[in-house]
Amino acid sequence: MDERERLRELVKTRALRVGKITLSSGKVSDYYVDAREVVLDPEGAYLTGRLILDMIDREAVAVAGMTLGADPIVTAISVVGHLEGRSLSALIIRKEPKKHGTQKFVEGPSLPEGSKVAVVDDVVTTGSSLIRSIERLKSEGYEPIQVVAILDRGEGGSERLKAAGYDLESIFTRADLSIELGSSDQRV
Repeated sequence: MDERERLRELVKTRALRVGKITLSSGKVSDYYVDAREVVLDPEGAYLTGRLILDMIDREAVAVAGMTLGADPIVTAISVVGHLEGRSLSALIIRKEPKKHGTQKFVEGPSLPEGSKVAVVDDVVTTGSSLIRSIERLKSEGYEPIQVVAILDRGEGGSERLKAAGYDLESIFTRADLSIELGSSDQRV
């Protein structure tokens, strides 16, 4: 089994929940993927880091994402990159600016202004988290050049990012997960 297929298996068996669910965006969906169930597991973190690393543009000097969903992804990519001889700094984007000290939105190593950054997320529905991440990176002087996710739900996020000038790349889409619909109700 190749790495992508193994990660797909982990997502389907550990992270996928089928049933009516209200997402953080407010949208109601027939399924939910809690990617933390996979990316906080050693094997899942490695596979995620490995697969996304291969997708990251060679011009990028860092990877960044909104806390909390992207934290383990950003770290996994940076660590796997180091092990493979590719240095990518990890940047974590806060939802709110730090209340003391530097009051920054972006945490991580100081990089030169204009540094090219790949922006990552776990699951994309509307693209709002990635858009906020891009805006915050720009406000800190970085140049976001790419957006990558584990899963594109295919519910408008890709189109919204395209309108903002970015093509969403993802490891998986809903079709890749072969989701069978159920009837249970959950709120996430």
